[in-house]
Amino acid sequence: MTGRALIIGAPRSGSGKTSVTIGLLRAFARRGVKVRGIKTGPDYIDPGFHEAATHVPGLNLDSWAMAPDLLRYLARQQADDAELLLIESAMGLFDGIVSEKNRSGAASDLARLFGLPVLLVLDVSGQSQTAAAIAYGFTHYDPQVKIAACILNRAGSERHRKLSGDAIEAIGLPVVGTILRDPTLILPERHLGLVQASEHPEMDAHIERLADAMEASLDLDAIYAAAKPFDIPPGSPAKALPPPGQRIALARDAAFTFLYPHLLRGWREAGAEIVPFSPLADEAPAADCDICWLPGGYPELHAGRLAAAETFKEGLKRFAETKPVHGECGGYMVLGEVLEDADGATHAMTGLLSHRTSFAKRKMNLGYRQARLLGPCAIGQKGETVRGHEFHYARVICHGTDPPLAMIADGIGSEIGPSGGWRGNVTGTFFHAIAGI
Repeated sequence: MTGRALIIGAPRSGSGKTSVTIGLLRAFARRGVKVRGIKTGPDYIDPGFHEAATHVPGLNLDSWAMAPDLLRYLARQQADDAELLLIESAMGLFDGIVSEKNRSGAASDLARLFGLPVLLVLDVSGQSQTAAAIAYGFTHYDPQVKIAACILNRAGSERHRKLSGDAIEAIGLPVVGTILRDPTLILPERHLGLVQASEHPEMDAHIERLADAMEASLDLDAIYAAAKPFDIPPGSPAKALPPPGQRIALARDAAFTFLYPHLLRGWREAGAEIVPFSPLADEAPAADCDICWLPGGYPELHAGRLAAAETFKEGLKRFAETKPVHGECGGYMVLGEVLEDADGATHAMTGLLSHRTSFAKRKMNLGYRQARLLGPCAIGQKGETVRGHEFHYARVICHGTDPPLAMIADGIGSEIGPSGGWRGNVTGTFFHAIAGI
């Protein structure tokens, strides 16, 4: 392995890490560098932006959900044939849960595990020399996490840049560039975070603008030099989730988009064939597949079209008579009887499970989950525990009569209770599976 790697971190969410990462990925790609992106934590959206910037699939690495050997295995895969690996932190660099060493979910875990330096993105809006105190805290907080350099983001003027930058360099931390405040560089958002790359109008043009800004504002040579040669042990895929079937009918369209890149790649490497279909186009799963998987996404934004997709609904019912069907989060909502949209209108879903869900009265559910399976399904066998997460605003307004699919606990093991439903060949839950334990 001859490539280099660098973690892009920040004090908090909203500091501009994603825009900086996307811009840097495209800027280095323009130079002919074989660059790849990784996102830490359970994030479906940012890897899509990384792929849009590099034309290479992104990857999630989550130190709580994935065992260290699986982290190494997946990271080495992503680094294969790469010259530069940029790993974007979720939230703040040290933000995670209380857990065993290097299993908190924080990006700093990967800095320690892989021995990688950090490029710190500091949003200096509303401050100047105080940014140096924040930078000083980062450089001294954990001696095992090296802060190699920093980027100033959202500076208001040249004077602002000089006040902040000079104070930071005075503590011995290099500043490799300053990005001035520019509203045109902001990515649009919706209730689960950023609008997906596939939905963004003129996505490539926006990435080009980000790359232009990075090239004009940052020292790309210094950033490349700050990255460290990436040489880690091989790891193992032993804790990866196996493919749920040989031929997998996978719902893929604007309503069903949330499937982790590492799962898709792992299934294919294990010999499974992915057969996509579009419920929004009123397509049914192929009858010759072994299993149907409905991933998460935004069915609440397309509830009317899904309710009218009779070919999809009838085809899914026929499929479920003899073969497994599994739904995660949005897919789970579609497997129920009714979905209530943001306006309070109700839409008939497939009725393969008896619960009802609503997006009209939003309640955020967010956090790591450990799911002990109460029956066999696409993500494991009865009695097994799978790690993953929940992130949704929709809620169950009627649990129905189906037995639960799993008993879930949070990331530190506190019991939450039953989750999902199970009826015949059909299973579903709001829980997103990431890896085994």
